[in-house]
Amino acid sequence: MMWQDLVLTFANLIFAISLIPQVYLGFKTKTGAITLATSIPTSTGLYIISFTYYTLSLNYSSILSFVNGTFWFILFIQRIYYKK
Repeated sequence: MMWQDLVLTFANLIFAISLIPQVYLGFKTKTGAITLATSIPTSTGLYIISFTYYTLSLNYSSILSFVNGTFWFILFIQRIYYKK
């Protein structure tokens, strides 16, 4: 394992943990608080970054980037589903 994988994994872990309250709040209050202009490019970019990390054999970073992309995709779905 490369040290870069550990650093990127730790940073992505912090990002993932920080998104959990926002995703939970969206389900609890039934609101889509994040705009589509934020959630669509962010989730797409994180999926691309995840694939890129995978091709570089940065497996842990790839997994956590995918998790972050999925959290952003959930925020996108909440925005569509709970649209007022």
